[in-house]
Amino acid sequence: MTIRRLCGALRVRGVTDLLLVLLLAGGFAALPVFALLPSLWGFAAASAVTYIADEVLHSRAPGFVRRLATLQLTRPLRFAVRTVMLLALASRTDAPDAVLVTALAVFSAHFAAMMLYTALHHAVRRRRVLPLGVRNLDMSELPIPEQPPAFLYRRFLRKLLHLDLPAHAGLLAALATGAWGVAYAGFAVTVAVPVLGVLALLLQYRRVRRMPARDEVFAEVNRRLAAYRPQVALYFSFAAVSRDFMYQVNMWIETLEQLDMRPVIILRERASFRHLSRTWLPVVCVPKADDLAELELSGVRVVLYPGNAGKNVHMLRVAEAKHVFIGHGDSDKLASSNRVSKVYDEIWVAGRAGRDRYQRVRHAISDSAIVEVGRPQLAPIRLHAEHTPGPLPVVLYAPTWEGWSDDDCHTSLIPMGVPLIEKLLQENVRVVYKPHPLTGKRSAEAAEADRAIRELLRTDNEQRGAAEAEAAVAAARPRLKEIQERLDELAGRLGGDDAEQLREARLPDRAAAAEWQELRAEWHRIFWETRGPVRHNVILKSLPALYDCFNQADILISDVSSVVADFVASLKPYVLTNAHDLPDEEFRAAYTTAGGAYLLDRDCTRLTEILDSVRAPHTDPMALARRTLKEYVLGSDHPSSMERFNAAANALAAKSEAERLEAETELAA
Repeated sequence: MTIRRLCGALRVRGVTDLLLVLLLAGGFAALPVFALLPSLWGFAAASAVTYIADEVLHSRAPGFVRRLATLQLTRPLRFAVRTVMLLALASRTDAPDAVLVTALAVFSAHFAAMMLYTALHHAVRRRRVLPLGVRNLDMSELPIPEQPPAFLYRRFLRKLLHLDLPAHAGLLAALATGAWGVAYAGFAVTVAVPVLGVLALLLQYRRVRRMPARDEVFAEVNRRLAAYRPQVALYFSFAAVSRDFMYQVNMWIETLEQLDMRPVIILRERASFRHLSRTWLPVVCVPKADDLAELELSGVRVVLYPGNAGKNVHMLRVAEAKHVFIGHGDSDKLASSNRVSKVYDEIWVAGRAGRDRYQRVRHAISDSAIVEVGRPQLAPIRLHAEHTPGPLPVVLYAPTWEGWSDDDCHTSLIPMGVPLIEKLLQENVRVVYKPHPLTGKRSAEAAEADRAIRELLRTDNEQRGAAEAEAAVAAARPRLKEIQERLDELAGRLGGDDAEQLREARLPDRAAAAEWQELRAEWHRIFWETRGPVRHNVILKSLPALYDCFNQADILISDVSSVVADFVASLKPYVLTNAHDLPDEEFRAAYTTAGGAYLLDRDCTRLTEILDSVRAPHTDPMALARRTLKEYVLGSDHPSSMERFNAAANALAAKSEAERLEAETELAA
């Protein structure tokens, strides 16, 4: 436990990374000792250790490297310290004055060249930052220069810093042999290559001075939007966009693609594109509020919001459109009945439960503003009757995260996550553990519980003799990686900076949608087949998808969250954690989704009894309650959710257009 806490404090993943940290620290501590003794071979070994450990930690433990930077122990400073210690060693070993002076001049010139290169790089990058980003619109007519070659542009500081190696190696070799020509040869390489790099980047700077002006970019984008004539927009913003948040957009893409109207996706953070899923819909990313007002969106009649964010006000000011909060999941959390939703014209919920939830917030939302549209995303979830059990019951544990404050902390990870997994492992079941993407972002206790659960499952896999499964997983990894790379390509996650992505933006190939679906299906098939029937699995990435985990599971254990509401669609047994040990009646009264759930107390005393509902389905007393709850939470199956969602969008667009025409008539009169 002490080692795990130390790893957490240093932001490293395990014992191997911790050893690398100790090697890095020990190497740097040894440098001045060997320089002052002096010990040439000791210094060479310590220097090599610091080089290698530093490089490996950048790949394996970026969190630790960032922690060093916050302490002002940046990478250039670490390289400078190593250089100063080398000069001290050369002085202590009585190197000729000419060599010492030359070495000092060379290393100074090397750092000066790095500073100049960095300034040029920043100048090039600033000029290549455009006011917006675009996907699935043909922007080929904009005269945007190509991005500089990767060897000049990407990770340039790492490359420049390591150019001190020839000088270091040459000087150490000269100190060992007395052949000073080797030192001068290393000095020449260390100076010449950065100078050539600066000259090459100067040529790139001349090219980027021909970048199109802001007005040209907006004129071309608006011309393309005018030709497309969008009618409905999905608008998304979040303060710290990452893969963890973009699920709120990605879950709606297939629904948008099936609408009768022409949709467009509007994003506000540049990082959004890196995690946007595949779509043929036009996507525009506009970071600045003033620039958002420049977009040609006069034909948009309905704007959909999957999240409540401060930047929503920049779009809400568009009076010609109707604004709808659709959320990113239906649950008993505060976000699913927030008074802030009053700013929208309508709120679309899945079923009657969503309507009742808002009605409990008295004087906040009028009943007429709430529309029940179902959950179109749930189509891939297979019903309980279609599920084929494996040799061991599959328990999906999907806890929610700790929330933005302790007041809305619904996660079971902190109070009962670890003992729950320990008891599950005694029940001879197969565990699929899928924590919320934001787990541990705010709470160190949640992060510690998450690490402990992963370690428990890893250890149990070893005891189960999962070596064959591990071999199969390793054998399948190249194919899974190949599929993932093709999926990224189909999603438009191209390399390059913002300007390069805008330069490469083209009209989408809608036929690629079929390939996308086939590849995702193949990825999931290979993933689950290679895991075997008894191996526990920890799911941390976007693949396998949550709904595919639903289809693998016999039973779900989760907290109050939208995961439970979605799982209800399968009609499979599910468990809600009652970490505060509320009386059953009180808990079911407080949380709608508890109506069809088994309730698990903090000490997990009911766990064996609950699992009997999976081992012997005829003893499942909550089956009828789940059927009733499904319609209450998700609405009727007829008409389908997609039909209801589409009808709601059409009706609201028609209402918006009618109001616009009426306003124009009144103005003309």
